[in-house]
Amino acid sequence: MSSPGRLYTSENKRGLSEVGSNACTDIIVIFARGTGEAAPIGDIVGPQLQASLEKSLTSLGKSLTFAGVDYPADLVGYLEGGSMTGSETMAQDASLLFTSSFRLASIVSVGYSQGAQLVHNSAKLLPPEISGRIKAVVTFGDPDKDQKIENIPVQNDDIICHPLDAICFGSELLDILIIIFLENHLDYNLDCDAAAKFITDRV
Repeated sequence: MSSPGRLYTSENKRGLSEVGSNACTDIIVIFARGTGEAAPIGDIVGPQLQASLEKSLTSLGKSLTFAGVDYPADLVGYLEGGSMTGSETMAQDASLLFTSSFRLASIVSVGYSQGAQLVHNSAKLLPPEISGRIKAVVTFGDPDKDQKIENIPVQNDDIICHPLDAICFGSELLDILIIIFLENHLDYNLDCDAAAKFITDRV
């Protein structure tokens, strides 16, 4: 059994500034939080997904490192289709892991809300030889839910959107529905156990 991975955060423009002392981590999740959430992993999806994954992976004798993408997560970025600097950082994070001592770990890409936009954008920035090695992709409250995540086999991506989530309806309905239905965008913690199982089955 590998020793436990440690949470690491992004503190510089490149992204992952510290990967800890354990290069034997089995699974590394690169997580992009939603607009307005606190770094590094927000509070709606990130902590619950991390806890769910730790529980399921520990039972399999696998270790987890859960990393937050360093980006502003502001409204401007969301309206632009996802922060471009954040998208570049997420792509750089994945590339760095595949060329470092962590290259044998299983990489998972996850995003919530604007973070889901970053997942889509970063996949487009990665060459197929890198994106093709990402074991699983999960998005929650995805504004780009109708777009395929490039270079990721459909059986390895899970796009989770609640039926009345205004963010998932797209910008045309956003102005009308955001006030009424925003609560349906804020309870994706309820889907974390199922998402953890989806990831665990693929790593």
